[in-house]
Amino acid sequence: MVDMNPATQSISGPAVCPMTGEQFAAVLVNWQAQHGRQSLPWQHTGDAYKVWLSEVMLQQTQVATVLTYYDKFLRVCPTVRDLACAAEQDVMQLWAGLGYYSRARNLHACAQQVVERFGGAFPRDVADLESLPGIGRSTAGAIASLAYGVQAPILDGNVKRVFCRYYGVEGYPEQSAVKKQLWLIAETNVPQINPGQYNQALMDLGATRCTPRNPDCRQCPLSDSCVALRKGMVGQLPTPKPRKVRPMLYFVSLVVQDEAGATLLDYQTEKGVWQGLWTPPCVACDEEHQPAALLPELEQILSRWGLSDARQEVLEQLQCLQGQPWLVHELTHRKMHFKVLALKRPGLHTAFHQISEKPVPRIVHKLLEQAGRSDESTQGSVAQQNTLDF
Repeated sequence: MVDMNPATQSISGPAVCPMTGEQFAAVLVNWQAQHGRQSLPWQHTGDAYKVWLSEVMLQQTQVATVLTYYDKFLRVCPTVRDLACAAEQDVMQLWAGLGYYSRARNLHACAQQVVERFGGAFPRDVADLESLPGIGRSTAGAIASLAYGVQAPILDGNVKRVFCRYYGVEGYPEQSAVKKQLWLIAETNVPQINPGQYNQALMDLGATRCTPRNPDCRQCPLSDSCVALRKGMVGQLPTPKPRKVRPMLYFVSLVVQDEAGATLLDYQTEKGVWQGLWTPPCVACDEEHQPAALLPELEQILSRWGLSDARQEVLEQLQCLQGQPWLVHELTHRKMHFKVLALKRPGLHTAFHQISEKPVPRIVHKLLEQAGRSDESTQGSVAQQNTLDF
């Protein structure tokens, strides 16, 4: 079969030098006006709070996912002052499910500093914006240009991809020398007039045409002078990150529920991916998860929560745990595996909460589903009617 994808084919004919500066910017601004995204809720508002909120949410997250969370955030916290005054747990709960939870903690801290240091208005100056928690150079440039019309460059993931392909920049974009080169391109190209629309055009181009996979080169306004397209290197650029082996982590989670479906949840205070969130108690283990090795730590958990009478039930479940499949939870820098021990305890417990009441990571919902399946397998027809019935 003949490969007809222009992204993988080199183009013959005289080379056309890539555009720079005002010429490059004008092409993108014109394209954005006709073909770019125009209906995103934070666009055309001139509201730095809304621009900032969207930029933070869009880090590592797709637009389709962000839209729901963005709307929910604005209903609860319509201004930066509302967000600054909110309890951290409320902010974490609003964020729950978006992942990368340090963003939510920085979001809250940033709002508080905007109120304390800048009277509740985001500063126009890029350096002042960069001094705020969670705001790096690119996010600062986006806020300054999109909200205030400041001539400030951006360099998010979409923009890096456009620049690497269009100018033929090789090397992993996060390497110091490559990143410096990309920032120089960004600084050179950002125009004095309409810098916000230009930066929006760059982001739109990367999100809708110059995509990571299956880029639409035929509809790209830069295709005539794109170095990667001419050399047949679109699929190779940007240069991928050097592969690192992700650590494989294993846990046994203790899911304890009452008859109303409330779950024993432990607040995570230690620094880590789930700091500030609530999870069922769990024990780190290895892939073999031998009962004798796990029982002492599980006994400590049972004692801590007044559940020592469940020791025999836990021991019996441990003996059968080998047959339970691992629940896999993949994060960027680690791969986590969970197995579940499921207990039920009637009555009122202060440490038991409905999942909807607390900010929890997504894996908790999978753990509860597994606990429900375990319950079905042991309680027969009664459990099939309601997994939380006794």
